[in-house]
Amino acid sequence: MPVGLEPEGAAISPNGRWVYITSESSSTVSVIDTSTGAVVKQFLVGARPREAVFTPDSARAYVTAENGNVISVVDTKDHSVVKTIELPHVDGQPQLKPKGVAVSADGKRVYVATGRGNSVAVIDGERLALITLIPVGQRPWGIALTSDGKKLYTANGVSNDVSVIDTSTNKVVGTIKAGDGPWGVAL
Repeated sequence: MPVGLEPEGAAISPNGRWVYITSESSSTVSVIDTSTGAVVKQFLVGARPREAVFTPDSARAYVTAENGNVISVVDTKDHSVVKTIELPHVDGQPQLKPKGVAVSADGKRVYVATGRGNSVAVIDGERLALITLIPVGQRPWGIALTSDGKKLYTANGVSNDVSVIDTSTNKVVGTIKAGDGPWGVAL
């Protein structure tokens, strides 16, 4: 089915109703209604969207935009961007490159791997604001939470390792060596 240019990421809502397809070159998200199999909407987000994730109740989605240095917050009732969270700049330049994204089971925390930013951005899911940046290995892309939400893992593609974060303290508590160029984590 037709979606935006250069489709990159795909996410299905927990209720099984929606599939979001991020498209890098067109900076769009295509919305597929699983009951009809049709694209029902396409909307703009930041430059080079990479991944999307839904909250556990399927009411909201978060879309990372690598070149835009932003996370778009989407209301799934009408698939509209309700807020854009811009990540900090270093020396006036966007150094963080949001890629992987995960949401806590209660929806209160959103974790975003920042690629070349070598960190994880922690976002308050209620205030929709950045809480902190956690330094991790080099070039984190893939990110995953344990089912109990106590640990967060990042695959660090340049340092060839995985960082283990304690989500109660927002601190790295371990590093696991990996093969060359790890890019994803699955739990």
